[in-house]
Amino acid sequence: MQLGSFLAPSAILPRLTVNSTRQLLHTLAKVGARETGLGERAIFQALMAREQRGSTGFGHGVALPHARFKGLARVTGVFARLMPPIDFDAPDGRPVELVFCLLSPERDNAVHLAALATISRRLGRASLRRVLRGANEADAMHALLTDLEHTQPEAA
Repeated sequence: MQLGSFLAPSAILPRLTVNSTRQLLHTLAKVGARETGLGERAIFQALMAREQRGSTGFGHGVALPHARFKGLARVTGVFARLMPPIDFDAPDGRPVELVFCLLSPERDNAVHLAALATISRRLGRASLRRVLRGANEADAMHALLTDLEHTQPEAA
């Protein structure tokens, strides 16, 4: 699955300042609503419910909040770089700076899992995380995230 097929440059927030996970999820829901046509409140509630089941922080300063929605036609992503990073209850205890939010159709579990795997592989690369932290524009971040060079395996 190609990350560029579900992440638009308009869904990238290169320098987002938030004070909490709740505030972050509100902002992601607002952008997600704009990108999908779903209700902002429904997106926020689904993302909060998922976080309450367990943190979607996966370490190395990265979080992957995600939820599935009835009536959503296609997988949609929202990416944000947080400035400064926030606590996200990640397993390694590090604050989160890079956030990729995934919104998926409720009925298509295979596509949801494939998209999560694609994002995890991509953001699992230390070299990509490093350059994303140095990028300042949405278009540059989009190019970095969707560049095929970053699809090759690398140690975290």
